[in-house]
This record gives sequence, structure tokens and C-alpha cells, in this order.
Amino acid sequence: MGVGGFSKRVLLGRKLRSEQLGETLLPKRIALPVFASDALSSVAYAPDEVFIMLSVAGASTYVWSWKIGIAVALVMLTVVASYRQNVHAYPSGGGDYEVATVNLGRTAGVTVASALLVDYVMTVAVSVSSGVQNAGAALSFVQGHETEWACVLVAVLAAINLRGVRESGAAFAVPTYGFMIAVIGMAVYAAIRGAQGTLPDVESAHLQLQKAPGYGGNISQAAMVFLLARAFSSGCAALTGVEAISNGVPAFQKPKSKNAATTLLLLGAIAVTMLLSIIVLARNMGLKYVDPNDLERLRQSDGSHLPHGYDQHTVIAQIAKAVFSDFPPGFYFVLATTGIILVLAANTAFNGFPVLGSILAKDGFAPRQLGSRGDRLAYSNGILFLAGMAIVLIIAFRAEPTRLIQLYIVGVFVSFNLSQLGMIRHWTRHLKTEKDPAVRRRMYRSRAINTFGLAMTAVVFVIVLVTKFLAGAWIAILAMIVFFAIMKAIRRHYDLVAEELVVGDEDPIMPTRVHAIVLVSKLHKPTMRALAFAKATRPNVLEAVFVASDQDESDRLIAEWDERHIDVPLKVLYSPYREIIRPVVQYAVEIREHNPRGVVAVFIPEYVVGRWWEQLLHNQTALRLKGRLLFTPGVMVISVPYQLRGSEVGKEREDWQLQRLRAGDIRRGRVGR
Repeated sequence: MGVGGFSKRVLLGRKLRSEQLGETLLPKRIALPVFASDALSSVAYAPDEVFIMLSVAGASTYVWSWKIGIAVALVMLTVVASYRQNVHAYPSGGGDYEVATVNLGRTAGVTVASALLVDYVMTVAVSVSSGVQNAGAALSFVQGHETEWACVLVAVLAAINLRGVRESGAAFAVPTYGFMIAVIGMAVYAAIRGAQGTLPDVESAHLQLQKAPGYGGNISQAAMVFLLARAFSSGCAALTGVEAISNGVPAFQKPKSKNAATTLLLLGAIAVTMLLSIIVLARNMGLKYVDPNDLERLRQSDGSHLPHGYDQHTVIAQIAKAVFSDFPPGFYFVLATTGIILVLAANTAFNGFPVLGSILAKDGFAPRQLGSRGDRLAYSNGILFLAGMAIVLIIAFRAEPTRLIQLYIVGVFVSFNLSQLGMIRHWTRHLKTEKDPAVRRRMYRSRAINTFGLAMTAVVFVIVLVTKFLAGAWIAILAMIVFFAIMKAIRRHYDLVAEELVVGDEDPIMPTRVHAIVLVSKLHKPTMRALAFAKATRPNVLEAVFVASDQDESDRLIAEWDERHIDVPLKVLYSPYREIIRPVVQYAVEIREHNPRGVVAVFIPEYVVGRWWEQLLHNQTALRLKGRLLFTPGVMVISVPYQLRGSEVGKEREDWQLQRLRAGDIRRGRVGR
């Protein structure tokens, strides 16, 4: 095993055989942190965005915060109820994409897929960026270097997920449950202190909040409605991640649909409880919170400006610091679990994106490499692609959640709406054939749930589109259009290739004639091996070809050829401009033109070396020649390897690996066969 292979095993662990796929399935207690961490973690930044939007009209509008929270909670519970129908009807893991494709057509399915792909990338970027921002409240070395830390964390998450779904789920379960305990425990402790009359205000309560320009005096009713709509749309970021469970049903243990539906219900109940707790606490503890890029609107209690470099801590950090003013470990526990869960929330996307990519690859809308499982039975290429896209986005927006959040949730509500519409058609179609009264009642109930869900998500989508389009949502929409066009182009390419490869009656099964040529650079062992192998294939014509750019060298080769009485004719191609590749290609084309139904077989001797740097010293001309010949119709290229002594180094590495095996290792799948 080489250095690269050894490093890969250290990072990813031992290989898993295909039949071990069942060992990677998740129980509910692990599936919850794996698939629900995104939706649960959004309670750490969704309240921030609600208060930022409301702050433009002054602190008085914070009175609407809990009402907006209830509206968001109602939408979330509706979406959860709707997706419980989805996982029962479509347990294969296609999620919204499968629902839309089956019931609304291929175009709707690709639209959903493009929206989800964008949303998954945004999930990673927003979650990790928000995580490092929260970490900056407690860790000074993170402040000012959020972008670099965010990129490193994305790479770490990708490496963990490359080890497999079950192992990543086990690694993420503890911090996810820790975050739930921290937030709910903080809310309970705050309620106790509030009942005792000892609950203090947050650190920003004494500050003055200036209204944003244009909001001075009494604002119009239309402006207030628009402001509340923007706050509501920002709060709806809490809904992202709900759809991931419907895409991950195949990863659940049996009964898959039932376990997925139960996990969805737990997700909805926990997320709503946490979200409303934070919003209510922030309102009652006097929070003042503005856009981090607009700190000028916060003033000291005497009206003076804040000191230069003032650091506005996140909503949850301010609440935790105040609630646990008499118990500092509680504050650090909340902050630590919040930072970790925000980073790990990206794991939802790392589980959903590769699965969706594999389904798209199977349907011909994505490169087929996305459908291949890696050594650990994870869709490795999808994980790496997602990590790369997220890092680009983090660098472009400097890991600022407030800037990224404007691009967020547009895609997920596109999939919400098309999914609910597809489910309505699904139930309507099945009602036409179903005769059992009990089953029909369940279908009517499910259709009513999906209809109500469509109405709710459609209203939210319009609000999000109107309030966020100019603020950055247009970038997400443009990205969806680009993904849509790329997927359509990939499918079109695969269809054309498949059509071209169909065997017709006029296609010959065997070539009428095989003209074999063995390329000769000098008369040595690799050349003799290539000649012997070419003879063994019994072509109709066999000749050796030498490209001569020096007359003396050509004469020496011809003389040695005759002295050894080699029974293969040697043809010399003269190259006055010292080219090697062009004469060989032209000669192969000429042979092909004289016999269009025949095949030209080009045998190329190649050295096999043991070290990577030795490869740079050999076979370069052969590589370029093969690259040219591959595009020549009717020409086949055959490499004839010759193992140099240095190649034994590579063989020794493989032998060393086999010697380290213990009895039963291959049978147990501890090494690839």
C-alpha cells in the first residue's frame, strides 16, 4: 500500500463490501441528528434574522416577534405533516424530485432537483458561516478569520462523511442532542428565574436602537406589512432541512417509512419548541439587534456612539449569557453546542445532496460518477462536489450569514410547492381506482393535508420571492436556472450517445480485415514482447513501424533488424521535421481509408515503473500518441507493458499489504478483494 492508499485508509477507514450496505442503516436515535440537524440548528440564526428585519422600524416593532414566530411554527408543522405523507407514498429516497417527476412530469422534476441542489449548497455555506460567527463570540482567535475557519470546517465535514453515513451519524449524535438539551434547558431555567423575578436583561437591553433611514416618524401601513413580511420570510429559514428526511428514507432501518415519519414528527415538535423559546426570551429580555453591517444604529444609553470595534453577539449568545449569569458553565455549554450544531447542520446537506445526485445520475441528468459509491459505501463524488461548491460560496460572501441568508430558502420553497402539488395529483389518481372505504378515507385525509400544505407554502413562497428578490434571492434563482440547463444538457447528451450506440442490422459484428502495426523506437525487450503479442492476435497484416528523423539511426535499426532475422517487415516513416506522432496518425488513417471496413490495431510498448516520479521520465510520447489515436475512427490502441526492475517496488508494497492480513480478513471485508 502506497502513501496515498495508507493515508486514505487512515482518513476513511477500511473498505466495505457492497453486501455490507445494510450495516450502515440508521436507527431513529441516530437518524434524527443526521437528517434533522439543519432544521434544528436554524433556531440559532432564524431569530437573529427576524429581529434584524424588525429593527429597521425601531424597537417598538419587536412586539411582533412572537407573532411572527407562531406563524413560522404553523408553517413548519404544516410542512412536517405534509412530508409525513410523502415518506409513506414514496419511500425510495427520491423525495421531492421523485414526487414531482412521477406526478408532474420530467420538467417539474428537474426544476425541483435544481432548487434542491442550490439549497443544499446554501445549507452548508449558511450553517458553517453561522457556526464560526457564534464561535467568534467566545474564541478570540476565530474573530477576523471566519472565512478561513469556515473553509477548514467544510473540509473536515466532507472527510467525516466520506467515512460513511452511520459513522458520521454516530459522531454527530452527541453534539446534536447536546444542543437540544442546552436550548431547552436554557428556556426552562429562564422560566424558573422569571418566576422568581431574578431573570436579568441581555447585554444589549440598555442600548438605544435608531430607526433605519426612511423609517422615521410613523410609517405607512403598507410599509409595515412589507416589513413584517420580510421578517416572516427570514424566519422561514427555520424550515430548511425538513425535506432532507424524505430524501433519506433508504438510510433508515426497517420499517423505513414509519421510522422516517416518526423522525419528522420529532423534528417538528423539537424545532418549534426551541424557536419559540428563543424568540420569546429575546423579546422579554430587552434584546436590541441590528444588521452586523449597520451597527451605527445602535447607540449608548446616553445617545453616544458605541466604541470602535464593538462586537455584537448573536441572539442566542446574549440570551445564554444573561440567563446563566450566575452559572458561567451553562453559558459556555450553550455557546459550544450552538457553534458545533451549526457546523454539523451542514451534515444534512452532506447526506441529502449525494443521494439526490445519485438518483439524478441514474436518470441521466447528472454525471454518472455521482452515482458511484466509494470505499465506505458513501457517494464520495457527490460529497466532494458539494464541499467544493460550498467553499466557493463561503469565500465569495466572506462567511457572513446575513448576506448568505438572502439567497437562502428560495430553492426549498420551490421544491415544497411542486412536491405538494405532485402529492395532490398522486392521491387524486389513486382515488380513481381505490375501492376500500377505509383506504379512501386515509387518502382523502392525506390529500387534504397536502392541499393545506400547498396553500401555506405557496403564500410563503410569494412572500419570500417579493421580499428577498432584490436583496439577493435573484442569485439563487439564477443558479437554479443554470443547474436546470446543465441537467437538461447532460440528459440530452446521454440520450444522443445511447441512440448512437444502438446496434443496427448494417453494423458488422467482425471487421473484414485487421492491419496491425507495432511501434518501434529501438530494438529492445519491450519491442520484442510487443511483436510477440501482436503475432499471437493473428492479424491479417502485421508490420513494425519506425519513425525516422535521423538517417544514421534509421540505418542502424534496419541493419540490426536484418541481423536478427525478425520475420516481421519493418516500415520506416521519414519525418524531416522530427515529428513522431503526426506520421504515425497519418499512416494509420491511410490504412483505414484503403480498407474502410477493416481495423487498424496499433501496439505500443510501454514501461512499467515503481515510483511516481519515474513515470514522468517514461511513456510521455506514448500517452500523447494514444490521445491522438483515440479520436481516429477505425483505430484501436493496445498497450503492451514491460515491467522494469523498478516496478518490483510497487509489487513489494502490495505483497507487504497482503502479508499484514490476518486469517479471515478478506471474508470479513476488512480488505478489498
